[in-house]
Amino acid sequence: MTTLQTVFAKAKADNRAALVGYLPAGFPSKDGAIAAAAALVEAGCDVIEIGLPYSDPLMDGPTIQDAVHRSLTNGTRIADVMRTVEGVAATGAATLVMTYWNPIDKYGADRFARDLANAGGVGTITPDLTPEESEPWRAASAAAGIDTVFLVAPSSTEQRIKAVVDCCTGFVYAASLMGVTGARESVNVAAEGLVERTKAHTDLPVCVGLGVGTGAQAAEVAAYADGVIVGSAFIRRILDAPDEAAGLESVATLARDMARGVRR
Repeated sequence: MTTLQTVFAKAKADNRAALVGYLPAGFPSKDGAIAAAAALVEAGCDVIEIGLPYSDPLMDGPTIQDAVHRSLTNGTRIADVMRTVEGVAATGAATLVMTYWNPIDKYGADRFARDLANAGGVGTITPDLTPEESEPWRAASAAAGIDTVFLVAPSSTEQRIKAVVDCCTGFVYAASLMGVTGARESVNVAAEGLVERTKAHTDLPVCVGLGVGTGAQAAEVAAYADGVIVGSAFIRRILDAPDEAAGLESVATLARDMARGVRR
């Protein structure tokens, strides 16, 4: 199993940022999600985030909402998420699950952490779980040997950043803007300052997500962050494709451009 620590150490040795790709389980189909993630890995993604489809998203923009709706319509359940993680982890990429807290709480924290580890997953990103309420999940994750990733934002105070990074293992997710996910014309200028402020409180890698949609933007973010997170831009390629095969080809093309970007 490839750990996050291994991924970021290798990227640092190569003098580049890591490329992190996000796709929801069950989209465009249950098997198609595994194939799409594998295509991202083949094209140069170092880490894959598998989204757990949820009916009431808080930070997902319209593109991811569309994909998640299709996934739920496909009947995707947590067992399918674990199967997706297993399939993606088999590619050799470090594989996480990004999920809101309610599905974990309902499934059972200890059981979720254990099942994720058994599937080859290396951790979770939980955007709506606050540091003050995270201790039971961090304990369950530590017992299962998986990492916990939490988010900082441009609005985060120094005190808040410190509280968040103290709960993180693996890396820290720096949201580039105050808003929902989605590729944008440019990456928020606040992102670089947020990374700098976060690095003052931790030695963990800091990865930037929200708004990255082109290889040029990936290169821009890679100049100051340890990792570049891309989700909506990949999903849009699949949504716009006439069929799954064309979608795979399209996301692979974009991922290769992103991979060149983080290596500039």
